[in-house]
Amino acid sequence: MTSARAAQDDLGLDIFEHAFSVLVVDDDPGVRQSLRLCLEAERARVLGVGSIEAALDALDRTQFDIVMLDIWLGDRSGIDALPEILRRAPGSGVIVITAFATFESAVDAMRRGATDYLPKPFTPDQVRLATRRFLESSSLRRRVAELEQRLQEGELEMVFSTASPRFRSCLQSSSRAAASDCVILLRGESGTGKNVLARWIRANSLRAEAAFVTVNCPDLSSDLMSSVLFGHRRGAFTGAVNDVLGKVQEAEGGTLFLDEVGDLNAEAQARLLRFLNDRTYERLGESKERQANLRLITSTNRNLEEDVRMGRFRDDLLHRLNVVTLTVPPLRERPEDIVPLAGHYVRLFSRRQRRVEMQLSPAAEHVIERYPWPGNLRELRNAIERAVILSSSSLLEPNDLGLGASQRDAGGASVLLGSLVTLDEIEREHIARVIVHSPTLDAAARTLGIDSTTLQRKRKRYGLV
Repeated sequence: MTSARAAQDDLGLDIFEHAFSVLVVDDDPGVRQSLRLCLEAERARVLGVGSIEAALDALDRTQFDIVMLDIWLGDRSGIDALPEILRRAPGSGVIVITAFATFESAVDAMRRGATDYLPKPFTPDQVRLATRRFLESSSLRRRVAELEQRLQEGELEMVFSTASPRFRSCLQSSSRAAASDCVILLRGESGTGKNVLARWIRANSLRAEAAFVTVNCPDLSSDLMSSVLFGHRRGAFTGAVNDVLGKVQEAEGGTLFLDEVGDLNAEAQARLLRFLNDRTYERLGESKERQANLRLITSTNRNLEEDVRMGRFRDDLLHRLNVVTLTVPPLRERPEDIVPLAGHYVRLFSRRQRRVEMQLSPAAEHVIERYPWPGNLRELRNAIERAVILSSSSLLEPNDLGLGASQRDAGGASVLLGSLVTLDEIEREHIARVIVHSPTLDAAARTLGIDSTTLQRKRKRYGLV
């Protein structure tokens, strides 16, 4: 048992049973006890300390939702410690408590970053109101930010009603896995909706109201992977001019989703393995062990077993990630869902583009059914959005989709027939197919004979992100 876990057990804390966590900083044991009793009645996990030094040490070890800070701690000013507390616990709410309440001290506390002010003597109702006010405000900000992100990424457009036995089986398994707190590995081709399924699992879990933090592993610089995941202290390496929390701490209490986990480098894999073993980690540049409380979901479009054989991925890490594996079927294996999904996207983008509700012609539906959709849901979504934007009619025909009949030449390349197409459309389809059949974006760039930056630019240009 690690020292952090032992300390947690000594305090009698069970991090999975509590709705939120509070650090009480007051040099009066009676005040600490009264606040503890009041907040524990609200299912809070409460730690009380009597000094600024003890508070900073606690914040280095554990993330708290709320810090209740006395203005005067002996001869020390709690107000003066506010900037350092907020630096170590960004995102936490600081509620200042004091027996010497004045308008000036309240203004000063708020100016320095406090979220609320609680004068002594206080009643249990006042304590509950102050904590609930911050928690509700924090939850609303998180929900708005997440909704904006999901709208930008188009992730609200996924339809989970299905006529496909394969996808229905996947959802049933996902629902059972969501009810637990186990590690989940999502497998499937690029564009099948693994990131959307991860959000669906979170929404149906016990952590539905907590943070959901996504890390797109292929976008991480190899040198900075561990820093992004676990954070670093200022001066830990060249260019580390500020402290960085890391995604693990950002996801505290919620869900961390590592998209394309197979692209992590060896150092990040080793640190992730250690984290999975005991839920502890250290920021780069510091020796303090931190305890984390989160649910981990990962995804990959790679054959990780082959990567293990080739020495690119750790065998022991694969075993830890492979607790529950869910395979998302490609769109071509869900033929029953293709036309309904296309119709859903037509209605969605008709409203988004403020056009009269458009429809697919029978001929367009026939083309959609027969097309292999190598880019899966992402390709279908992009094709429908483009058709809705560019079509001059409210009835979408095959030519509007830019697909035609798919035919492969002797070299395996795809050629679009049945309509006149531009070089851009041919390039887009070729890039989409290479990405689908490549283990990583770097590998796709090498196949295409371009660098990864150029590939990223073309993905954005053609809507393949």
